[in-house]
Amino acid sequence: MPLELDLYARVALVTGGAKGIGRGITEALQQAGATVVTCGRGEAPDGPAADHRICDVRDPDAVQALVRDVAADHGRLDVLVNNAGGAPATEAATASARFHERVVGLNLLAPLAAAQAAHGVMAQQAGGGVVVNISSIAAHRPAPTIAAYAAAKAGLDSLTASLAMEWGPAVRVNAVDVGLCRTEHTTDHYGGDARVAAIERTIPLRRMARPAEVGAVVAFLASDLASYVSGAVVACHGGGEPPVFLHVD
Repeated sequence: MPLELDLYARVALVTGGAKGIGRGITEALQQAGATVVTCGRGEAPDGPAADHRICDVRDPDAVQALVRDVAADHGRLDVLVNNAGGAPATEAATASARFHERVVGLNLLAPLAAAQAAHGVMAQQAGGGVVVNISSIAAHRPAPTIAAYAAAKAGLDSLTASLAMEWGPAVRVNAVDVGLCRTEHTTDHYGGDARVAAIERTIPLRRMARPAEVGAVVAFLASDLASYVSGAVVACHGGGEPPVFLHVD
């Protein structure tokens, strides 16, 4: 029999799923047949025709209500993708305690709260469910100006393994460590097309990821093709970053 990535009759919630990498994830899940609900702090921009809800994922009570409403409206919740996250570049020595608290809250505590809420639904329904945490290669490589963000993503990878161990067999939990990815803000963030091209030459696959490619990894992890994959952290970074000494003249 041919292998099929089939998410028909599955209901997925993608936090931050209306733009950027989240949009790529939403579209991939839809293409696989899933009904997708997205959420964000504001209205969804033009994008995939998903059921969009307003929710600040840093508010645990709001997340509980969101998950409860999605399950009530659609009859179940099969997949949670914790995609919302990020942080502006800020020097660790001068950033405020409040800044660090908000970064860790968004990138670690918010996914935990959403996963807890989803588990309450998934563990009680036939077929269980799947949680996919969108993490970052920053979890494993040091870099200036992202200390709190990188620490939170490292914590998210660790959380993924712990939840997978605690919540099996009903709920599988995996993470995707995403590398550099082209979105609508890429050139603004990295300083223009020429600089983006120079950065891409350092990646073994010679380009940044496309959101759809991250989405394909998430769709696989959400599907029955990954039925024995839990507690994994999947690298989606184009081969990684070569050591700096290789580029020193």
